[in-house]
Amino acid sequence: MGNTHQTIEIDAPLENVWAKISDFHNMDWASGVIASCLSIDKIGSREVGAKRLLNGAIHETLLELDSEQHIMRYSIDDGPSPIASNEVSNYIGVITLTPSTGSGQTSVEWTSSWQGNEVAATKFCSGVYNALLAALKTSFAVAAAG
Repeated sequence: MGNTHQTIEIDAPLENVWAKISDFHNMDWASGVIASCLSIDKIGSREVGAKRLLNGAIHETLLELDSEQHIMRYSIDDGPSPIASNEVSNYIGVITLTPSTGSGQTSVEWTSSWQGNEVAATKFCSGVYNALLAALKTSFAVAAAG
């Protein structure tokens, strides 16, 4: 089984980070990584079952959105190699937010697991998730500076 695990500290309160992350159809915060995020159904962006298409190539479905525990779980249903549906199966991504004790910061943990194509998919996904986390952190830094 393949898997990834990335974490980052964001200089923003948990509620602010959750507001950005939990809007499944809006990835404006991921500038430079996600060029387009299209809703491909009529389900709301915070409703289980919502589907999106990232960069015209990666199909994802929202599986869980827990606003009390600050957890988002989604599947990648298809995409380019090495995460194409004929190369990997049961791809599940999980984003978990936790407040950093007493600092006003938020810890963001992004994990994923899947079956098949372990080495190539791990390298690909780790790079993408690290870039997404860096973009998320930058989006809050720019907002604070502006």
